[in-house]
Amino acid sequence: MRIALYGSGRMGKAIAAIAEQRGHTIGSVVDSRNAGTAPTGCDVAIEFSRPEHALANMRLCVAHGVPVVVGTTGWYDQMNDVKALVSASKGSLLWASNFSIGVNLFFRVNRMLAGLMDKQPDYQVHIDEIHHIHKLDAPSGTAITLARDIDLKAQRYTGFALQEPMPSTKSEAASAPAPAPAPDPAPGPTPVPIISERIGEVTGKHSVTWTGANDRIVITHEAFDRTGFATGAVVAAEWLKGRKGLFTMDDVLDSL
Repeated sequence: MRIALYGSGRMGKAIAAIAEQRGHTIGSVVDSRNAGTAPTGCDVAIEFSRPEHALANMRLCVAHGVPVVVGTTGWYDQMNDVKALVSASKGSLLWASNFSIGVNLFFRVNRMLAGLMDKQPDYQVHIDEIHHIHKLDAPSGTAITLARDIDLKAQRYTGFALQEPMPSTKSEAASAPAPAPAPDPAPGPTPVPIISERIGEVTGKHSVTWTGANDRIVITHEAFDRTGFATGAVVAAEWLKGRKGLFTMDDVLDSL
């Protein structure tokens, strides 16, 4: 395949390396220096740019009839516009908050656990996510996906709420105010709490914790490097070529 790559950052470079390893060619690289360049002559596009550029790049690819894989996050409030765009143009777009095969399996475990916890009201959930200091959005798209899936499977939760990290050192903890008593259960659904931290060069770590009076259950995914994300994006591009419609990584996993 000949691939148009939108975004030349760390993920873009990792995707280019994996694509070439798998026998593909990078036909063009588009970033802020040549923004608006069409994916002419390419079989598929992979979009890993910035949230403020993602929608324009999607429109450009769909308008030129080039299937596009979208890994940029931070634009999901415009999802309805993207669905309408793909439908009206009979285009081809695959989006995911995370393309790692491991993360997408983690999503499935999260949904299964949330479904089980729907019948265990004594357990309360929260999500922790840690990324490198260069990541622009918080919470991460992966954390939002985890919260959305909990919302879908556990009726006592709806949406998400970003919370401040707890003190990380003994001195900070000593000076922090004592936690308030736990409130009485809310009469209706409450947001899933998400705690986001940006530390050093951490590639990505997500944990979902269900805490009860006597124990807790924690599931965690930790990325060691960007290779898993890049590989998943290229696999998704290979899968998307020749298909029409709006897809996610669930569709890819189901067919592998």
